[in-house]
Amino acid sequence: MITMKVAIIGSGYVGLVTGTCLADIGHEVICIDNNEEKINTLKKGEIPIYEPGLKKKVNKNVKEGRISFSTKIKQGIDNSEVIFIAVGTPPRDDGSADLVYVENVAREIAEHMDTYKVIVEKSTVPVQTGEWVKKTLQKYGKTGVEFDVVSNPEFLREGSAIKDFLNPDRIVIGVSSKKAELIMKKLYSPIDSPIVVTDIKSAEIIKHASNSFLATKISFINAVAEICEKTGADVNLVAKGMGLDTRIGPRFLRAGIGYGGSCFPKDVDAFVHISDKVGYDFKLLKEVQKINKHKRSSFVKKIQDKMWILKDKKIGVWGLSFKPNTDDMREAPSLDIINALQKEGAKVKAHCPGGMENAGELLSNVDFKDCPYETVKDCEALVLVTEWDHFKNADLKKVRNHMKSPVIFDGRNVFEPNKMKELGFEYHSVGR
Repeated sequence: MITMKVAIIGSGYVGLVTGTCLADIGHEVICIDNNEEKINTLKKGEIPIYEPGLKKKVNKNVKEGRISFSTKIKQGIDNSEVIFIAVGTPPRDDGSADLVYVENVAREIAEHMDTYKVIVEKSTVPVQTGEWVKKTLQKYGKTGVEFDVVSNPEFLREGSAIKDFLNPDRIVIGVSSKKAELIMKKLYSPIDSPIVVTDIKSAEIIKHASNSFLATKISFINAVAEICEKTGADVNLVAKGMGLDTRIGPRFLRAGIGYGGSCFPKDVDAFVHISDKVGYDFKLLKEVQKINKHKRSSFVKKIQDKMWILKDKKIGVWGLSFKPNTDDMREAPSLDIINALQKEGAKVKAHCPGGMENAGELLSNVDFKDCPYETVKDCEALVLVTEWDHFKNADLKKVRNHMKSPVIFDGRNVFEPNKMKELGFEYHSVGR
């Protein structure tokens, strides 16, 4: 087993998963963050984010001495040959990425770097960021100290991040020297996966282009779902027929209420901004954005059309996080849907296996319940927003008996219409 010394600067979602998995394949990793509370939490064996299997792997690698945590960036730089920048790149109001944290870290690395290092962009950044990182390192670094900048975009899905890291479809490394390429290949040698070697700019675009294409597939099938509803077709059957075409494939062809989270909305917005900046009007992606926003409002309109008056009616909501197996509420469809229902005067009760704590900071006047059946008790409708297995496996007869009126609005097409009808539900889904 090849052991390399690695520093991860930024111990958020991407940084912590990356550091843990690199330790798990045998490297010696130090995760650094300027948030002292977060580092203390990690040192106690607790995990500040919700990700299945992560706590177990962190604690295992701490015990085996392959991963440690610190607030001292110099410690990580001095003791590592590869340094990952995995800090936040939050979106600005115009959709562009705020790169202030990337620049700050690059300056600190430059000030402390005494020997050759490979500096890896792991944060999702716009094309040409690598050039700015290089300029920053040259400007603030010591004369004569060599380094290489590498782009190594992440493709981690919340809820399955460990599997995605250890069993990826591909590993992309954008380099400008053979030396950096060999070091990165050595770093990832324990992982059996194709390695795509490109220039730095191409690697930076690959991440934004990949997520934008997947978002396009989602918006496309959601647009098709609108046509299916208006003509009496079944979007699930349409998607099945499309997905069996090997040129298309079945993934990301599930109709629903649109994408959310920290990646797709942010990356599509950023790619549109990048395109505008270089003089290309990416109208296709702008339409993808519009369709995604429309799905939420059209879903609420469906509820209004079927229930007539919402004022003072109790409505249960299943699922708050933007997807199953995460507590992430960023750009979650539930926020727009619940706010719209409340605006019409509805009284909302909600349950989510992972998202309630974070949702409580973003929503007001919602009655959060610890049990899905308590959530639907005496409700005149149930709105299913996130397709957790917790809900897929629910006792639907019990749900029906708890409800004042057995009406379900399924935003993720979890259940089969014929079965729901047999169980006595008035059932409304998407594109069916």
